[in-house]
Amino acid sequence: MDTSEFVIGQRWVSHSDTALGLGIVTDISGRRVTLGFPAADEERTYAIDNAPLSRIIYQIGEQIETFDGTLYIVRAVEDRGGVLIYHGDNGGDLQEISEVKLAGSVNFSAPHQRLFAGQFDRNGAFRLRYATLQHMDRLRASPAQGLIGARTQHLAHQIYIAHEVARRHAPRVLLADEVGLGKTIEAGLILHYQLQTGLAKRALIVVPDSLTHQWLVEMLRRFNLRFSIVDQSRYDALKDDEDDVDALVNHVFGDSLSVNPFESEQLVLCSLDFLVNSEQARDDVLQADWDLSIVDEAHHLVWSPEQPSPEYQVVEQLSARSRGLLLLTATPEQVGVASHFARLRLLDPARFHDLEAFREQEQHYELINQVVRRIQVPGSEIGEDDHERLHQWLGDELDQLLAGSNPRQSVIDALLDRHGTSRVLFRNTRAAVQGFPERVPEPVALPCPAMYETRAWGVSGLAPEQQVPEEQWLAEDPRVAWLEKTLVGLRPSKVVVICARAETAMALEHYLQLRAGIRSAAFHEHLSLLERDRAAAYFADCEQGAQALICSEIGSEGRNFQFAHHLVLFDLPANPDLLEQRIGRLDRIGQTERIRIHIPYLAGTSQEIQFRWFHEGLNALAESCAVGVTVQGTVQDLWQQAIDGDQEAVAGLVEASASETARLKTLLQNGRDALIELNSCRPEVAEALIEAIEAEEAEAPVRDYMMQAFDILGVDVEDHAEHSDILRPGEQYQAGHVAELPEDGITVTWSRQNALEREDLAFMSWEHPMVTGVMDSVTSSGLGKAALASLSVKALPPGTLLMEALFTVHCPAPEALQLTRYLPVSPLRLLVDVNGKELSAALPHERLNELCANIRRRTAQAIVPQIRPQVETMVDHVEQLSGPHLEPLKAQALEQLSTRFEPEIRRLEALRKINPAVREEEIQYFRDQFEAAREAIGHATLALEGIRVIVTQ
Repeated sequence: MDTSEFVIGQRWVSHSDTALGLGIVTDISGRRVTLGFPAADEERTYAIDNAPLSRIIYQIGEQIETFDGTLYIVRAVEDRGGVLIYHGDNGGDLQEISEVKLAGSVNFSAPHQRLFAGQFDRNGAFRLRYATLQHMDRLRASPAQGLIGARTQHLAHQIYIAHEVARRHAPRVLLADEVGLGKTIEAGLILHYQLQTGLAKRALIVVPDSLTHQWLVEMLRRFNLRFSIVDQSRYDALKDDEDDVDALVNHVFGDSLSVNPFESEQLVLCSLDFLVNSEQARDDVLQADWDLSIVDEAHHLVWSPEQPSPEYQVVEQLSARSRGLLLLTATPEQVGVASHFARLRLLDPARFHDLEAFREQEQHYELINQVVRRIQVPGSEIGEDDHERLHQWLGDELDQLLAGSNPRQSVIDALLDRHGTSRVLFRNTRAAVQGFPERVPEPVALPCPAMYETRAWGVSGLAPEQQVPEEQWLAEDPRVAWLEKTLVGLRPSKVVVICARAETAMALEHYLQLRAGIRSAAFHEHLSLLERDRAAAYFADCEQGAQALICSEIGSEGRNFQFAHHLVLFDLPANPDLLEQRIGRLDRIGQTERIRIHIPYLAGTSQEIQFRWFHEGLNALAESCAVGVTVQGTVQDLWQQAIDGDQEAVAGLVEASASETARLKTLLQNGRDALIELNSCRPEVAEALIEAIEAEEAEAPVRDYMMQAFDILGVDVEDHAEHSDILRPGEQYQAGHVAELPEDGITVTWSRQNALEREDLAFMSWEHPMVTGVMDSVTSSGLGKAALASLSVKALPPGTLLMEALFTVHCPAPEALQLTRYLPVSPLRLLVDVNGKELSAALPHERLNELCANIRRRTAQAIVPQIRPQVETMVDHVEQLSGPHLEPLKAQALEQLSTRFEPEIRRLEALRKINPAVREEEIQYFRDQFEAAREAIGHATLALEGIRVIVTQ
């Protein structure tokens, strides 16, 4: 370098220590130059002939920042006596800014500027950036986006509902699948999709108090969604914090300046009981805005036009504050049309505003159902009467539908579209889905010991050991000896044992482990999540694991043990729903064998009465019983008498219960809505989605990508077992790029099947937070934006320069527009020489990776200043070559946008004329989205995303 190259006031950056920031020339003396680095508050002096410095010149369109923090966009650059004057645009106001006034921090966005400043990476980082962009493009355009990576089986009805509902703007639906079909999973999939695609950011889940932990576990284990529980203890902790502040600022807890815990978190879980009982919490939750609210056990929301229950009123108020709302219930019409209407009213009060009108519509729908059932029969003809009715419902469109290639399906599809509740109600039945195991009750009558004689009746008699010292009942209760003998006889089969209390579970597990020598594990609410994971993993281990898992009532919630086929009910619950919940730990879709349900009950006690009522009255042991709680409410007095020891009431209880159970099941069967069931699962659509999901979840691509990332980001990988690895921070670990990696490491699996069997392993997929975190970090940081490599090819003389450039479409727009579905993220790749010759086809990216080698950093730093003019020339070449590629991309995106939005808008507009269930808000949302997306695409540009400069040897 000549002395004339340096001028006081110029800005330079150090290759050898970029952390110093942007330096300013403060003195030139002889063969030395001195720079001050304001950001680091340091001064350095360099020999001019070998100073590791690069001149910083911002280009037109780049952003600069002055010392006072003001940001400008460069519109022009002027050289005045060696010092640059930038003409900066700050909101339309052009200012002259000398480079002397630039801030000391430096963050180069342009790849070539990073190269000139010495902020370049090795080959691997550039390859990672290119791979990341390609994967992101494929995933965002995939129909499986948002549905990948949940730790669930791929069941057609769940996938279909999730995809159908989650794509909607602010979905408001009732999920009413029968018990065991996975409503919680459906809700989780919908929420996961909306969060992944940016359609929702803030979500609230409201559940009965007893299910809070179950939902917390389900959302974390299955969907990697970390919810925060807001309860009284959270408020107590806030009040303690506020009290500390009060002493300083005289702040009063509960005033308008208080912290609202519902606003401080994005994902919140709370119990409905808490909202009903706490006025403060109720006010706070209603002050917060929610993109999506989920309410479980919605059939418990009691309503009448004259007197809605407090629970119903809370959810009604919450409904008004939530853009999207999911109500979950296993019994949509079990307690009558009025209650069914009440739940629909929460979803769309404008549509469902009159109970009597709704009753009339329900009768009208029954006629439609009859016709649908008839035309569904293969080979059947559409009779004259049915044709006349169909014409009433479909008008002149009927003739067009009947003239199509598949007239029967076309007519059914049209009816589905116009059916009033089919847009807001989804219900699958066990009969329709099938695939459930057979239940085999195996009762065992045991003598009642003397210690229980005074405790044998009433609700307390269902678990009499709770009133006796532990050592005594373990020694004298015949169920304990029976359990030990039964487990020995069932070896090596896995057995789940469920009892009412954690104390009972702990005592039994201690007894079996230490006195009977049976490998067992306890699983109850007093254990931490980590301890429960360990217990579940120990039980799941087929080689050296526990034979028996002893669960409490609450401790077993949120876990499924389908790999076990034996269930022991050590005691019996009073509530039929709790019985169904217990059996549901094993009775799930995917259970491969029939379930043997062992019921050791004490003869001549309330346990025997309860067994007979469950078995003979409700048939709840051999079959799933969705009407149990309703029947119990009807026969409550008889049940209480029988359970209290009135032998004369037993026969009447069993007979009345059996009769009422049969009546309610018949009503449910007759009330089954054929159209709703058809709309709740379209197998051909679901299977195509499942194929797409499984294609994206193939183990090798995601693992290969993450191994490439781990190598660069300093994560050590150790083989654990087939399909699984142990990940730990290494010596060169870059914590900022890798989320979800604990200091002591994590064990992960890349296999869905493995993840379903081992809940203690993290399931790595394209949508796992660690993977999405790495991808987002790579694209949002400078990692891999600039690289320097060497290449040895006989056809090219030494010293030849090539540039591999990556361009992406830059289109600032809200994430909710999902423009990446239309505009590719996948980079446009160009390879040029100094003369601008395009060589991409001759040297593809993968081939270039094989030929390129890294250059030692010290050597690279010496090379960069020498090749700067050629690099700037090649940047000009690739920018000119990239220009013609933009318009075709924009035109293709606009065409795809029109294909996506215009038919849907026309369909909804036509549908709204005959089906008021379609909300005007929904149609307007699509219109607004379409217009906003068109405008955003019109402003799209191509941005240089990365360069790799290659020097031939």
